[in-house]
Formats: sequence, C-alpha cells, structure tokens
Amino acid sequence: MPSVLPDGEPMPEDGSLPASALEGAADRPLAFYLHVPYCATRCGYCDFNTYTATELRGSGGVLASRDNYAATLADEVRLARKVLGDDPRRVSTVFVGGGTPTLLAASDLVGMVDAVREEFGFADGAEITTEANPESVNPEYLAELRAGGFNRVSFGMQSARQHVLKILDRTHTPGRPEACVAEARAAGFDHVNLDLIYGTPGESDDDWRASLAAAVGAGPDHVSAYALIIEEGTQLARRIRRGEVPMTDDDVHADRYLIADSVLTAAGYSWYEVSNWATSDAGRCAHNELYWRGADWWGAGPGAHSHVGGVRWWNVKHPGAYAAALAQGRSPGAGRELLTAEDRRVERILLELRLREGVPLSLLRPAGLAAAREALAKGLLEREPYGAGQAVLTQPGRLLADGVVRDLVD
Repeated sequence: MPSVLPDGEPMPEDGSLPASALEGAADRPLAFYLHVPYCATRCGYCDFNTYTATELRGSGGVLASRDNYAATLADEVRLARKVLGDDPRRVSTVFVGGGTPTLLAASDLVGMVDAVREEFGFADGAEITTEANPESVNPEYLAELRAGGFNRVSFGMQSARQHVLKILDRTHTPGRPEACVAEARAAGFDHVNLDLIYGTPGESDDDWRASLAAAVGAGPDHVSAYALIIEEGTQLARRIRRGEVPMTDDDVHADRYLIADSVLTAAGYSWYEVSNWATSDAGRCAHNELYWRGADWWGAGPGAHSHVGGVRWWNVKHPGAYAAALAQGRSPGAGRELLTAEDRRVERILLELRLREGVPLSLLRPAGLAAAREALAKGLLEREPYGAGQAVLTQPGRLLADGVVRDLVD
C-alpha cells in the first residue's frame, strides 16, 4: 500500500456505497486484501504504508499495537459485511500483504482469514496468499498457516547477493529464501512465489543472473521480477541524491528484464503479466489478476485501498487512527472517488495491456487504434492476437509498456 493517499470526496461515516456500486455485482469476482502495516526495520527503498515499533511508540498507544491488530482488522471485515449487505458473492481470493505480515503470530493471520470466511464464505478453489519475510518464518509457522487455510505464500527474496541486499537494507541472509521454498513445500503449499528486484545500485549483470539462478533452483512455481523504483522520501533516494550510491539507468533496467525473461523462459516459466512468470496457469497469482481485470476487492487495514463497482476508496494511514475509527463504530475510510465510464475504460487499457491475453481493441478510440497500428508496425504488438481483435505486447513492447499504453488510451 503506497504511503501517500490521493485526494477525494469524504467517505460516509458508516462506509455506505452508492446503490450503483452493487449493480451487476453477481457477475464480478470479490476479493479481500488484508494489510499488515508492521515491519521489524524499514527497507531503504520502501515507500509503503508501514511502521516499525520505534515509529509507533507514543503515537497511537495500545490502539496501534500489533498484539491486538488481528481483532481490529476483523472488525473491518464485519463492517464490509454490513456495507455489502445481502451481496451473495463468496470470496475468490484473499491476499495478506504488508509490511511484514509474518511478524504477527500465524494464528493471527489465520484468524484474519477466518473472519473473511465467517462473514462471506469462500468460493471453490479460493486462493489464500500471504507475503512473508524469509527470516520471520520457520517450518512450524508455515505448517500452521497451511493448516489454517493458506494455500499460497510469497517470499521476498529480492537478490541472492549479500552486497545487493545490503543496499536495499534487507536483513535476510542469502540462501534463506530458497530454504523457505523447500519448507513451504514440505508444509503442503502447492503454490510458492519468490519476489526479485533488479536494477539495485551496485548490482551487476552477473549478480542478477545469480539471483535468477538461485530463484529457479529453489523450484517455486511463480517468480515476480520488478525494476527498482527510487521513490522520493525514501532513505535510498536520499543516499543517491548525496552521491553515496549510483542511480541505475533505464538501459540497465531493460537489459536486466531481458535477462530475466530469457532465464525464466528457458527454465519453463511463462510470462502472463509484464513482471510475473509462472510454470502453469494454476501457478498464476489469481488475486493480482483480479486487480488487473478490474474486479471488486475490499482492502482492510491502514492505508488499504478498495474498489467495488466503480467506487474506489482508501483508509486512513496510521494504525492508531484506523483502530480508533473502528472502535467508535465508524468506517476507517479517509476518502473515495466515483469512477466515470471513461475512467474505467482507461484503467482497463492501462491494466489489461500488461497481461498476456492483452486488451480488446474494441476499447480503443480512433486515436488509440491509430497508435495500435503504429505499435504493430514497430513490432511492439503481436500480429496474430491483433488480427483477432486483441492488443498483446511483444517482448520489445513489454520493455516500452508505459509508452505504448499512453498512446493507446488517447
């Protein structure tokens, strides 16, 4: 969850939604994102809405404590049930993110998921995921998660090289994420992801190849690889501005992406979203696919964002303010916006173009169609899907995805 909230209109105190938000809801999947805002330390590149114990001390008191956080978040799940009323949908996916969710006891994470199960129920084959810091879990912890209904886990690996991890302020030791994959498999998890970051200052091509080799060798069925983005206000941004570490340029990012795609494809992974590869359709992250396809999701937790039927809203950022609102029977929503038909059209293009299936050409206007024809001529879109009415990025197109999508939304 980003640390800066957008502007918007006030959220009703009871969290109620316009009647239009639930029109046709039965035809859309429903997901839950559960945000855990706690971290043991702050990574130098992180701009998410997270807090260390030191940052929370004296700013929210017991209300900001992680000891009773699971019960507080369950209160928001119950609020969601009230707001959505007699909505008959069962939940298709749950994703517990952070922060570091696994700083909480495994029983707390299970309890949060149980609150969703009790209020809404789960669809057949529902995907239940948690993010995990490699140093914050062990075989017993993972076994408790699996017994409690989790069936997917995502470990933050970032790199296999110690000097790269040090620049990122990551505290786990090289080799630990790979061991976690084995422990998760032993606990009964069929679906395991490793998150990687490329383009860290001081990282070489060989370092990146070593990280990819280590990730592939661990045997997860999903790998995410993201270019490092230097966010203003972070410690890493300040270090770069002072000249302590070099800035990585876009050409290096492009080279690292091509290396990732080559290595992962050779190892049996297929890209299904610009930054994500899986060994099978079953290994794809169903929760993220719902985001990319504009489904409905309720984001519970400080700073969490939600979207239901063209209404998007976001919660207050601070854990103390979040807990106080729920304790007083109020929605923790800080603001919301009602998306227009044009907003939703543009968002579909922005998000669906990133997917392997692409975006329907029928969503494009004349200027966008002209841009699509030009992108096709430049080799940025695949010819066969284009002929079938879909705009699908080629590998060169993926490298230039942001530029392509800007042209297509015109």
